[in-house]
Amino acid sequence: MLARPDAYRCIECGLPYRAAGFSHYHGDLANGAAYWSDRGILCSPKCSLAHYRKRAAEGTLQQEPAPDPFDVPPFSRR
Repeated sequence: MLARPDAYRCIECGLPYRAAGFSHYHGDLANGAAYWSDRGILCSPKCSLAHYRKRAAEGTLQQEPAPDPFDVPPFSRR
């Protein structure tokens, strides 16, 4: 069987979501990424801090928390 490609990668370093070393919420892949911003997910505290510093230098810091990228609304049929 072919390995499924990762749709998600760290926006700072490009580490795939399922790779070893990617920080997941409470250490569980099923819980999603531990760090994210309005631009995407981040793999570690190191990348999160680098992303914050980059945004601060650009003057584009978020003014409110970003929505959870894995919190998908339930599917409803009409």
